[in-house]
Amino acid sequence: MRALTVEEARQRATDIAVRSYQVDFDLTGTGDTFVTTSRIRFGATSSSTWVDVKPERLLAVELNGAALDVALLAEGRFPLTGLRAENEVVVTAELKYSVDGEGLVRSVDAADGRVYTYGMSSLESAPRYFPCFDQPDLKAPYTVTVQCPEDWVVLGNGAATRTGPGEWALTETRPLATYFVTIVAGPYHLIRSEYDGIPLGLACRQSLAEHLDRDADDLFRTTGQAFDEYHRMFRQRYTFGEYWQVFVPDFNLGAMENPGCVTFADHLVFRSTVTEAERSTRARIVVHELAHMWFGDSVTMKWWNDMWLNESFAEYMAHRVSEDATDYQGNWTDFAFVRRWWGMQTDQSSSTHPVAPDSLKDARQSLDDFDGISYAKGAAVLKQLAKYLGDDVFLKGVNAHLEAHEYGNADLHEFIGKLTEAGARDLDNWSAQWLRTSGLDTITAERTPAGIVLRRTSPDSSRRPHTIGVRGYDADGASATLDVMLDGDAVEVALNNEVVVPDADDDTWAKIRLDATSLANLPAVLPAITDGTTRAVVWNSIRDATAHAEFDPRTALELFTTVIRHEDSDIAVGSLVRWLEDRVLGGYLPYDESRGPVAAALGSKLATTEPGSSLQLATARGFVATTDDADLLQAWLGGSRVPDGLRIDADLRWSLVLRLVRLNVFGAAEIDAELARDSSTEGLVHATRCRSALPDGKEAAWTRIMTDPTVGVQELLAAAEGFWHPGQTAVTAPYVDRFFTDIPRTAEIRSGMVVPLTVHRIVPGFVVEPELLVRAEALAADETVAPGIRRQTANFADNLRRAVAVRRTFGEAGDGE
Repeated sequence: MRALTVEEARQRATDIAVRSYQVDFDLTGTGDTFVTTSRIRFGATSSSTWVDVKPERLLAVELNGAALDVALLAEGRFPLTGLRAENEVVVTAELKYSVDGEGLVRSVDAADGRVYTYGMSSLESAPRYFPCFDQPDLKAPYTVTVQCPEDWVVLGNGAATRTGPGEWALTETRPLATYFVTIVAGPYHLIRSEYDGIPLGLACRQSLAEHLDRDADDLFRTTGQAFDEYHRMFRQRYTFGEYWQVFVPDFNLGAMENPGCVTFADHLVFRSTVTEAERSTRARIVVHELAHMWFGDSVTMKWWNDMWLNESFAEYMAHRVSEDATDYQGNWTDFAFVRRWWGMQTDQSSSTHPVAPDSLKDARQSLDDFDGISYAKGAAVLKQLAKYLGDDVFLKGVNAHLEAHEYGNADLHEFIGKLTEAGARDLDNWSAQWLRTSGLDTITAERTPAGIVLRRTSPDSSRRPHTIGVRGYDADGASATLDVMLDGDAVEVALNNEVVVPDADDDTWAKIRLDATSLANLPAVLPAITDGTTRAVVWNSIRDATAHAEFDPRTALELFTTVIRHEDSDIAVGSLVRWLEDRVLGGYLPYDESRGPVAAALGSKLATTEPGSSLQLATARGFVATTDDADLLQAWLGGSRVPDGLRIDADLRWSLVLRLVRLNVFGAAEIDAELARDSSTEGLVHATRCRSALPDGKEAAWTRIMTDPTVGVQELLAAAEGFWHPGQTAVTAPYVDRFFTDIPRTAEIRSGMVVPLTVHRIVPGFVVEPELLVRAEALAADETVAPGIRRQTANFADNLRRAVAVRRTFGEAGDGE
């Protein structure tokens, strides 16, 4: 189907003004379809337009009381001609439930057979479950009714009331964009509360009820703390009525900011022990989505190129407000270790783009820009802007922007205008340097007799100013900090400590390169650096320099094994182990050579961590993923030789099973036995990952990934995650060529975000063969292939190119196990 272009959207926004929606859902059928009727009132200044609908069967269309020929539907668009100044179109369609996480998603809980549905409208998805004018700048109020089984409950953007057996009505909403309209319907477990006059609610599957009940106080407390801070910062209170946070099955993202009814992936209802980092991440997601009630939902972008005004703002506020107002700390350390690292890799890829790109992409292509730039880089740029302007000016401009465009739409130019009115100066130049260019500067430290010279180099002609703190450390942990404005090519800093860290507080957006003396002193000094964010800045420098063949991966590995025993942050342990698994073990270095030292270092650390601590769990997970001690792993499964305080619960058991499968100790029988023990939906997803890891399970997994349109999102992604491993290179070798021939066809059976999410996981990332570059680059350049597949293949080519360069520079890696 055709994707909406910006030119078409702008013309339609000129031609029509939507007055209201009345949307009626009939979910009482027993098959894989449902019926929706949309009654849309709109004004028109043109004689023609179209309405968007993507049905299995279009049942009826009436325009101003006259029936129209349903055969006129083409490529998801139904033409409307002979328009009046005021119009009413009524469209009734039979539509298909979705399994790919977009549209009206229907899933069956493996634990008890109950059926759950929820609506996901982002980008092109809304017409998959209700006829509409689908673009972000045609906002209107919605009134919704739902018919459903009598034992179901219904939630949505407006407060829901049961009007009869299996009949529900939702109150009229504020003006909404189509992409955040939702309904939630099913036998959900509900928990109600109230805070500061705002009705609050939580919901989840019945099989997760006990776990949500256990965490409800924490979730409500975080939500209330965030409301207090946003009400303090912004001059507007929350105005969307009730505030439900619904944990839904088979979600394809972390959460979606539907006003009044935010949907979250239900893996965020923790059924097993998790780290404090994971709890903190969940809190930030809660705070992030609440920020959207102002930036994104009240004030919405005009077109997708300004989605950074939604996502960057919410990402920045998530970390800032979580740190300042909630019980969870270490948020900026997490940002540095996790989010910034994601953004830095994205910004150095061949598919990089500005934070605020020109409005050239259509709606489908814009999906690719929900990435580390729109989230992490944009948030870092806003953090730098707030530091540069000062909070008074920054928040004054933000509030003026929110007030000027309440319930409407705005773009970057209008946002910059309000900041300027608030007292900011030269923001056109700032915007051009930070938002309209791609790539990131490099700040390099060079040691001199007087201290340190910082040099700035840019990938283009940009002259981005950097306001940063530079901190020097000695082996005993003593430190000194100087604030520096780097707005030229170089600046001198009077610090001569054993280790000097530019941008030690992670305040700007740049690659950092330490001087040679600091690098040599890191093994001794890094453990004495108590600030977790500064340690993240150091590790990001090491990780990035390693990726670009500027730093020997064996030296990086040696640094990890030396200092990890001193690391007290579960965020750091988890992030660094993921980096080693994704890039170093079997990528930059031979798997057998590199895995052993990592497992040994984590095993030693595990013996000394506090029993029952979050750090113990993070360390144990890394140890399980890298050790080859199958006897010990089996003992843990059996309940013996387990470190004091470590709970071998359902999710950790599955991690043990997966590792034993990859060690060729467990097979299908053991997976089936574990699934019998844990017959939940979560267990089914874990079993899918394990079966994909079986040497004799590869073909079945591959066929399912590449050809089965009925598999749900989480099972699909799990199958892709389990497929490749550096210890199975001989087994997976036949599938390398098949990736290039088979992956393009997946866009024919799936759509939306799940397509690139699958490609990201099923690329042959551990196959470091230079000849693959030609094939990857050809596929990435093939314009007949879906944009999401091309984008992820281009990212694979970037990583492959770097791995090849690392091996050529520092020695070839050998084969896996």
